[in-house]
Amino acid sequence: MNKLSFRFYYISLSILLLVSLIVSTRVGAVDISFQDIISFFGHKLGFIPDNNPNSIPQALFFQIRLPRVILCAFVGAALSVSGALMQAMFRNPIVEPGLVGTSSGAALGAAFVFVMGKTISGPFADFIGPFMLPFFAFLGGLIATLLVYRLSSVFGKTNVNTMLLAGIAVNALASGGTGFFSYIARDPQARSITFWNLGTLSGADWPAVELVGISTTAGILICLRYSKALNALLLGETEAGYLGINTEKLKMRIILINTFIVAMATSIVGVIGFIGLIVPHLLRMMKSSDNRFLIIASALLGAILLNMADMVSRVIVAPSEFPIGIITAFVGAPVFLFILIRNSRKQQQGGFYA
Repeated sequence: MNKLSFRFYYISLSILLLVSLIVSTRVGAVDISFQDIISFFGHKLGFIPDNNPNSIPQALFFQIRLPRVILCAFVGAALSVSGALMQAMFRNPIVEPGLVGTSSGAALGAAFVFVMGKTISGPFADFIGPFMLPFFAFLGGLIATLLVYRLSSVFGKTNVNTMLLAGIAVNALASGGTGFFSYIARDPQARSITFWNLGTLSGADWPAVELVGISTTAGILICLRYSKALNALLLGETEAGYLGINTEKLKMRIILINTFIVAMATSIVGVIGFIGLIVPHLLRMMKSSDNRFLIIASALLGAILLNMADMVSRVIVAPSEFPIGIITAFVGAPVFLFILIRNSRKQQQGGFYA
């Protein structure tokens, strides 16, 4: 048994996250040295006199590179925590937002805004325009997830096989809707939909960091309140009910929280798959299935892994940028198949993998 404490993993992952953030700020089409980074912060904080306040490298660092790195960390945390929540709720380690329709539903909502946004907002475009994409992404993700959840609940009990089939159907339906909007869109709109569906952090800025940072942090803090209830749910809905937990109310709250944090992240960076699947599973193999541990550790490890993927996306075809969603798919798909095979071999062992 792994006897290392939760605190050890939190500290280790926090140090790795800090290192990945620092290294990530250096990487890109324009290389920025550690000395430059220190001097930039010194100029900003007033510790070092700034003889050239309008320098291009400094502006690039504070307006493009730094917000991108921080946004990437928040998005990775949001997707990973979402995966941990979904896996605990469905009591299955192969569940993630992409499999149950959350991401594809959010993509459909975003495509709708890209094509129909100006028509809907009309004269109020300047006021409601910035809020339309997050709102419709959240609405699309919520409807898709609720639909999969309802279809997977047979005779009042969640059936995992039905859930996966329902997820395939809902994903196909949402993808068809997104394809329809791509078909009727003009060229700039179609390009926006295409790049958004491949996942990209190129549009990162400080307002995006604030939006995703607040939604992710608030979602994680709220989820921690339900970590013990999710642990009880792993025993089964009947057993959790004996412990005084209203399982239906719990699941509805988890769905709302999950959809909120995923939709906010997805509305900014597009669809990024497999992070929510891989991270919680790795942490279970490393330490524990305790959701009190998984929620915090998933946020830290998810931020690390997505930052690493983003670094690869910035250098693999530099000075151009490779879509980060393709990188996570290339890495995540083989891992998903491994988990699927491993899960099928453990079905006779009971517990979480039953």
